[in-house]
Amino acid sequence: MAAHFGRRLRKGAATTAVAAAAVAALSASQAPDATAGAPGRQTTAGSSSAPDVSAAPDDSATGNSPYYTALPPLHSPSPAPATGAPATRGPSEAGIPATVLDAYKKAEAELRDSKPGCNLPWQLLAAIGKVESGQARGGQVDAEGTTYSPILGPVLDGNGFAHIGDTDHGAYDGDSRYDRAVGPMQFIPSTWNWAGRDGNGDGKKDPNNIYDAALAAGHYLCRNDWDMSTGAGLRSAILSYNNSQDYLNTVLSWMEYYRKGTHSIPDGTGTPPSGRSDDTPGAGPGPSPSGPSTPPGTHRPSKPSKPAKPGKPAGPGGGSTTPPAKPTPPSKPAPPHTTPPTPTDTVDHLEDADPGDLTAMAGHAFARKTEARAETKDGKPVAKVRIRFTITGDTDAVFTGGEKVATVVTDATGTAVAPQLQAGEKTGDFTVRALVAGRTITALDYKATVTPRAADTVVRTGDTPLTCVPGGEFADQVEVKATYKGAVADKVAATATLIKADDDPTENDKGPYFKDADGKPVRTLKDLRTDAKGLLKLPKLYADDTTGTFLLRITTTGGATLTVELKVAAADDTTADDTTADPSPSPAA
Repeated sequence: MAAHFGRRLRKGAATTAVAAAAVAALSASQAPDATAGAPGRQTTAGSSSAPDVSAAPDDSATGNSPYYTALPPLHSPSPAPATGAPATRGPSEAGIPATVLDAYKKAEAELRDSKPGCNLPWQLLAAIGKVESGQARGGQVDAEGTTYSPILGPVLDGNGFAHIGDTDHGAYDGDSRYDRAVGPMQFIPSTWNWAGRDGNGDGKKDPNNIYDAALAAGHYLCRNDWDMSTGAGLRSAILSYNNSQDYLNTVLSWMEYYRKGTHSIPDGTGTPPSGRSDDTPGAGPGPSPSGPSTPPGTHRPSKPSKPAKPGKPAGPGGGSTTPPAKPTPPSKPAPPHTTPPTPTDTVDHLEDADPGDLTAMAGHAFARKTEARAETKDGKPVAKVRIRFTITGDTDAVFTGGEKVATVVTDATGTAVAPQLQAGEKTGDFTVRALVAGRTITALDYKATVTPRAADTVVRTGDTPLTCVPGGEFADQVEVKATYKGAVADKVAATATLIKADDDPTENDKGPYFKDADGKPVRTLKDLRTDAKGLLKLPKLYADDTTGTFLLRITTTGGATLTVELKVAAADDTTADDTTADPSPSPAA
């Protein structure tokens, strides 16, 4: 077996055997179940090597566009040398252009902070960058990470590829009729529209900038709370990028290769990409090379023409005896090429599949999910249609995974169920909008409401009587616990007021009081909030010279109320309250 596999992958045993070796290596080193098949997905030698272009392409970052299929060398790159040891260089394939490598590592660092549970390794981004664009065509980027010319995939017109009509008016791909994958990480415009990120801090989200594209790819891979340190999470994330088993195997092969060692090389000196999954010779993301097909200065000899067949001997009249050719009947015109309608083309409108209230308390998950059903004009459900759910409005609510956009494919009943909504801390109304990806039809809007955090019960955490002498301070501080439907009510707003009477909640002007920052008496505390355990501990209370029984009322958002008694009495006063007394008998009696 040759030491280097630079040829294109083709369907068959060779593809599966080589890729399986790399997957097995990854399985042993990082992802224990990397080779295990996901439910409903084959991972055997007989599995499909190409994506199903009739399936919903927007369920992948690339629209299931073609990709480069060259495999890494069988010989691993040299590992990083120990401190003080001379640097060594592995095979050329192990070199990653400096700016491109920097973008991958910066994206890994950002994801480590923003989504630590994803455990995204930069080698995964490098592997995807390798198969999508050959590391931005061998590092053809400027100092800011932008490619010198746009990197474009093939036109997604349904002829051998997915059929994706224009979604960006040609803004990213220059094509106002069909979409094309764009940039070094090959995002289709409709996905970049919501997944794009500003990775280099220039205020723009450019799919042709490697910093922007690498960070966007990282967030895309981590969007469903997948854990890249597990085989199942890693596999699901890669297949969501391009839904092909061969794509998965190729990416895993390069990821394992890069994990064993890489080195930085100057920009523009990387190995040019070769071979593509659609088996088009010389094809790949980007404009086709122009100019002569033969290198300049090279003479291509022409093939000698075949000698004409000799005719029959001339007849008596000296003319040829070859009979005149029969006139060729006119050929029938070829029928015009037509693309059969996709399921998306048949959708007429969207219906709310589960009408109902869409409300949640701040910081909590919405109990109800948004469901949209795609239907034809006569009301029949349409399966395999991409429904894009987008959160709009002044809100910090997100879908599970932290994203504000989610694309879901309709099932056999034509229904797409959006991921669960998670309310943030901003209260008020916002909108979840459902659209058919790739079509311009009326959107379906869902009104969602986030209400303030609330409690329905407030109780004291202790039962010690709260007493004080005139002019003194209460020994115990008031602490309460708030709950909502039996669960801890954390971060709930509360107010504490020393009131005049049980039936008169106005602020008292005498008796116990709190102190403000300047030490002045205050009898109302606002903007209080329970902690993560639902607890609220009030500041110290002090007493003026007025004796008697006083009331402290604590009220929370949601209507929970607690009234606490405070007693101020002289040290030798043994009365229980102002209205009852039990004097001890005089010793002289």
